Amino acid sequence: MVGFALASLVAIALVVGVSVGIGDMPIPLSTTYFAITNKLGWTEVPLNRIHETVIWDYRLSRALVAVFCGAGLALCGAIMQALLRNPLAEPYVLGISAGASTGAVAVVILGIGAGAVSLSAGAFAGAFAAFLLVALLSNGARGGADRTILAGVAASQLFNAATSYIVTTSGNAQQARDVMFWLLGSLGGVRWPEFALVSIVVGLGLIACLFYARVLDAFAFGDEAAASLGIDIGRTRIVLFALTAIMTATIVSMVGTIGFVGLVVPHATRFVVGPLHARLLPACAVTGAIFMVLADIASRTLVPQQLLPIGVVTALVGVPFFSVILYKLQRAS
Repeated sequence: MVGFALASLVAIALVVGVSVGIGDMPIPLSTTYFAITNKLGWTEVPLNRIHETVIWDYRLSRALVAVFCGAGLALCGAIMQALLRNPLAEPYVLGISAGASTGAVAVVILGIGAGAVSLSAGAFAGAFAAFLLVALLSNGARGGADRTILAGVAASQLFNAATSYIVTTSGNAQQARDVMFWLLGSLGGVRWPEFALVSIVVGLGLIACLFYARVLDAFAFGDEAAASLGIDIGRTRIVLFALTAIMTATIVSMVGTIGFVGLVVPHATRFVVGPLHARLLPACAVTGAIFMVLADIASRTLVPQQLLPIGVVTALVGVPFFSVILYKLQRAS
């Protein structure tokens, strides 16, 4: 476990360093390293002040937010697939992304809050409204997996319809474009305050979920099997759903809806480390973090002088990769 943790930190540090160095102003990896160690007081290497400003004020915070967003989405995907016993489950199955979208457009287009409510706050409120609606429709702790999925589908359709109605009836062309870009995912506006929040939420969420690793293993055999082992099915489901809702709502409110991370990464990781959640959950977090940073790099470099929504990149990579996974699952069955 110690070796895995060290290797994970080294891999994440490497991709973060590469990400920080890529942009209109290329920055060597050594400069990034010394900028960080200088800030921590470990070294006193003289550096270009412009490079230091670009690293600390823009690129490093963006890369670190990508790390925790990717880790959180992959972690939530693994939990949802275990709880619902559905290989197609992902963090947005509870309608959280649809609710966040409605909250965001309500702030941007309708002007709810009169400028006192930020886009992120509106998205977070909408995400939790969707979660509460799903909890109500699925009968809370007593709702089964199938009922929860159906409730999530209903909530998603409702909030997606509300979003479309607001955009088409109240928004102008520029507002519609801005909302669409945000909905497809963007790390452009994140800074150190966002990093502080998402790192705390995802870090604590990972620790809490690790305590339920064996419980999630039992859920793989069905609710009845888990109940026979003395597990409180209803309470456990509510706690884990709430944890995933908090992490997903926090991530979506900051960077928008980034698809396929929570769907593909758990399956890919499961092929490598196996189905036991004590190993799967931390491995998913590391893989999701690296995948998100690489996707952010691709979003900034695929089209010269243009920034792609990161959700477009994850979809372009995720769809063919997920097709391969489905093919292997079919061959295995």
